[in-house]
Amino acid sequence: MRHAIRSRTRLRRNARIAALGAKVGFGHAGTAARKVFAGAARREQLSRAREMRTAQQVAAELGDMKGALMKLGQMASYLDDGLPEPLRLALAQLQTAAPPMSHDLVDSVFMDEFGALPSDLFVTWDPEPIAAASIGQVHRAVLRDGEDDVAVAVKVQYPGVADAIESDIRTADLLGTLLAFGFKSLDPDAMVAEIKERLTEELDYRREAQNQQIFADFYQGHPFIHVPKVFTSRSTSKVLTTELVTGATWADVLTWDQAARDKVAESIFRFVFRSLYRFRAFNGDPHPGNYIFHEDGRVSFLDFGLVKYFSEAEMETFQCMIKAAAIDHDVEKFRSIVEDAGLLRKDAPITTAEAGSYFSHFYEPVSESREMTWTSEYATSIVRHTFDRSSPIAQYATVPKSFVFIQRINLGLYALLGQLGARGNYRRIAEELWPMTNSPASTPLGRMEADWLASVRH
Repeated sequence: MRHAIRSRTRLRRNARIAALGAKVGFGHAGTAARKVFAGAARREQLSRAREMRTAQQVAAELGDMKGALMKLGQMASYLDDGLPEPLRLALAQLQTAAPPMSHDLVDSVFMDEFGALPSDLFVTWDPEPIAAASIGQVHRAVLRDGEDDVAVAVKVQYPGVADAIESDIRTADLLGTLLAFGFKSLDPDAMVAEIKERLTEELDYRREAQNQQIFADFYQGHPFIHVPKVFTSRSTSKVLTTELVTGATWADVLTWDQAARDKVAESIFRFVFRSLYRFRAFNGDPHPGNYIFHEDGRVSFLDFGLVKYFSEAEMETFQCMIKAAAIDHDVEKFRSIVEDAGLLRKDAPITTAEAGSYFSHFYEPVSESREMTWTSEYATSIVRHTFDRSSPIAQYATVPKSFVFIQRINLGLYALLGQLGARGNYRRIAEELWPMTNSPASTPLGRMEADWLASVRH
């Protein structure tokens, strides 16, 4: 009976996915699992009548365009201005948070994972969620840690979500068709394989806990980058307990004066590229809902379910590309590198100058030492450039597996910096972070970071 229900659910989900494919045409699939961080305001929005009370209800709700497709939409939900109109309309349907689980359903998850109720495991437990995402919801609680009571955030995974997402990612042919929108020569197999691996990993909160603790340990004591501590004693594959962080939201930051926004932008930029170049890890979810901002200038980074670790060889390729394109401006060398990396077909009937012009757009902010302002127009142009099917270069360009999530720097991070209107000499900031230049500090934040580096010897 359960198998029959699951089969019917999978058929309904696949039908919905197919319908999305028909709407988008050869579109780029994304997700929009926007997190809603709020206290009393969130509680007022909750409707007891819409609570999910059983795993079957969870599966049905996820079938209404949640699950893997909702997670994928998150990659493009804040890039709307640069996306083709059919895709923007499709993404708009994926940006609604799921209704909360009933208290009894949350309790059942804890009984399965711990053999105890949340009220037995925490000093205090707030049964009303403060955040909703595509595969779980977050609760406030207080945990006894040694002799101290600590405020924590407890993420509880929806029961049945793993089956729902596995159903989505098995639809590889359609997923590949959707993802191939911007690249006529794309062989989607590697891209689909990479997305499957990362999304499957994200279902295991133990892996997310490990990812988050790696980042927390690396940035321990950092003057403006903060990663919340993980409490492993209250974490399992379906429950993740971390230090609770409160502060300003992205919407708040957008109302701050320009100098404050410049500091926020530089902090995010340094976090992304120091993580990438200094311990070969990229938190592949540069989404504004994953940042909390503090009055003292620190930024807290949340959600480490989607982390990509790179090999030394992959990082060497990234560094060689930057050196050829942005430092040496050696177009012939750059073309050779991107061909060897699989980004450009080796027999592409285009000139080296054309190839250099096409790819140089991604390196524009760091191509020369100058004071610049990030703009939404530039971020939009990057998106349009990436998905421009009329470009003669795009016909011969593709995205190898190791570049799938790194593209989110171009498409996601740049969009956020554009929203902030960030100002600064980002070439000089980048030179501090690039291993091949390792330049001295060029900004007040850079000097603070240099002092921290000297103290921890990273």
